[in-house]
Amino acid sequence: MSEKQKNQTGGQPQRPAEEKDYNELVAVRREKLKTLQEEGRDPFLQTKFPQDAYADEVKAHFQDPAEGEPGRTVAMAGRMMSKRVMGKASFADLRDTTGTIQMYIKRDDVGTEAYQAFKKFDIGDIVGVKGHVFRTKMGEISVHASEITLLAKSLLPLPEKWHGLRDQELRYRQRYLDLIVNPEVKDTFLKRSRIIREIRRYLDERGFLEVETPILQVQAGGASARPFITHHNTLDIDMYLRIALELYLKRLIVGGIDRVYELGRNFRNEGMDHSHNPEFTMMEIYEAYTDYEGMMNLCEDLMRTVAQKVLGGRAVVSFGGQEIDLESPFRRVSMRQMVEEKTGLAWDALRLEDAKAEAQKRGLEFEPWHSKGELLNLFFEEYCEQDLIQPTFLLGHPVEISPLSKKDPQNPGYTERFELFIAGHEYANAFSELNDPLDQRSRFEYQEMLKQQGDEEASGVDEDFLTALEYGMPPTGGIGIGIDRFVMLLTGQQSIRDVLLFPTMKPVKEKDEE
Repeated sequence: MSEKQKNQTGGQPQRPAEEKDYNELVAVRREKLKTLQEEGRDPFLQTKFPQDAYADEVKAHFQDPAEGEPGRTVAMAGRMMSKRVMGKASFADLRDTTGTIQMYIKRDDVGTEAYQAFKKFDIGDIVGVKGHVFRTKMGEISVHASEITLLAKSLLPLPEKWHGLRDQELRYRQRYLDLIVNPEVKDTFLKRSRIIREIRRYLDERGFLEVETPILQVQAGGASARPFITHHNTLDIDMYLRIALELYLKRLIVGGIDRVYELGRNFRNEGMDHSHNPEFTMMEIYEAYTDYEGMMNLCEDLMRTVAQKVLGGRAVVSFGGQEIDLESPFRRVSMRQMVEEKTGLAWDALRLEDAKAEAQKRGLEFEPWHSKGELLNLFFEEYCEQDLIQPTFLLGHPVEISPLSKKDPQNPGYTERFELFIAGHEYANAFSELNDPLDQRSRFEYQEMLKQQGDEEASGVDEDFLTALEYGMPPTGGIGIGIDRFVMLLTGQQSIRDVLLFPTMKPVKEKDEE
């Protein structure tokens, strides 16, 4: 069955007989709506409901009333998830934004007309209920209805109870349906919101200023990535969706804002897999008068503190079958040391020709213009990256792959830069920021050369940023942290799509035409 058909059937692939039954159910619901409208009881004309209580709070604070006393009076609203009609009295489950509570609807209490109307409500309808809270003989806290109102009609049946919504791709494509039938999914996004809130609190308390910088840019820069290109009609120029936040934030450091950060969307026109989405949330932080070691300390403390707050205890998480320890000090190791450990190559002793010969012998693909530093990075990605499970700061990146970082004064072929790796993936990237405008120009020009050679991820020369540097930027430490991956880690999710409410998906129409 096509994705389009699955879309139309509320998420459940239908066999021919089931599809006929499904279509009949849809027709019945539409007929019910038509009848309501003809009777002047159109639910879609309801404009509000005086909701004053929520399921989890009502159940958490329930106290049995004294004998002969009525329970607490409430007005609650949500989606009806089940219904059990039993003659003159019925039970139904109401789910609101916090959880689920049982409703008890008795004909003699709501009136014959309202009760008969209720019996025609469908699973998935949005309803409002007024009544008092009580405990049933079975011990379940419930709302004894005095009024029940249809607030919106569900014209499509929900996936049936026992099989739910299992199609993973459809869950991402129809997240609203995923949230309805898989309420535990919401917990991930509640935790995501708290993670971001705790990050902001951490930085705000330390004197950092949150800002917003342009998403549409005349030149993509601040990272090595292939950009999305659009066109501005009024200015008649091509523009780029930003690939990084960096260059505008460093302009603010030049302007005298010594501690600055931004949480925002970046866009990279690259591949998609369980840890990559074309649009993703990045945080970048810049602090004047510190360096990459200051950023290393900040990064480690921020991640540990946020994890402790969100997890409610020690910063230790289970992820992909591994226990990840954010509580202990993070390991610090150089790229050269890692490559030497994994390959046995004494990297500093190799000439460029030797490094290329070793890469060729091991089947690593590289371009003729690649430098020794770029080859070192290829060896690291092939032999080391996937083995960095516990939090590890990788140091000593070659100059050729670090166009925005200061050189290491003790070893000018390398830079004062680190990447944080956890569970085999990069979580953060940081520098002692390059503030020499002449050196920066030569790095940009090298990137421009790579771009001319066909490297679609290389950046060009940003003249305005160079002008800013020429006015003088203080010594600065900067870091970028991938928020989506950090959320994945703290929620135990293995796919970035499970921490994005609406991940990028191929349109259904295109899939059907294939």
